[in-house]
Amino acid sequence: MPNPRLASRYAKSVLDLAIERGQLEGVYTDMQYLRDLIRQSRDFAVMLRSPVVASDKKMAVINAITGGNIGELTLAFVRLLVSKGREGELVEIIPAFISQYKKFKGIHTVKLTTAAPVSSELQNRIVAQVQQNSRLQLVELETAVNPDLIGGFVLQTGDQLIDASIAQELKAIGRQFEKNDFIYKII
Repeated sequence: MPNPRLASRYAKSVLDLAIERGQLEGVYTDMQYLRDLIRQSRDFAVMLRSPVVASDKKMAVINAITGGNIGELTLAFVRLLVSKGREGELVEIIPAFISQYKKFKGIHTVKLTTAAPVSSELQNRIVAQVQQNSRLQLVELETAVNPDLIGGFVLQTGDQLIDASIAQELKAIGRQFEKNDFIYKII
């Protein structure tokens, strides 16, 4: 069962420890690696949450999969989770850590959704425009492709949403026709 409060507390603890030991960037890289590993392998995520698999077997699998690709601090943290029976929470702790890291560093995530992939030049121009208009200094652009947009884009930063897609325009036109603004009513 998801437990965001628990995930946030563990993430805060490992963030504080990484800052204290001067290993924040390394732990952040490790967490990204583990996040990608969990995203790529559903079986790995299921194994972490499985009560049937013994904790020593889980640790052996983690060691085999990571194979020295994560730092000692991150590995010690994962060992702690396994020893406490909280390894299943790693799936939630990782995004919580990444979110807290970005907040600590002042990085703002902007999500750009387009109908087709955009070039890196256009992505850089969008980041520059967002920085200029919103006065955000550090901007990380996440891109997604959704062919249902038909054309245009959807840009989301925080709680602000700019929907300049053709699909949105077509919906607006459809709502105008539903109101029958163009037909005089005879009564």
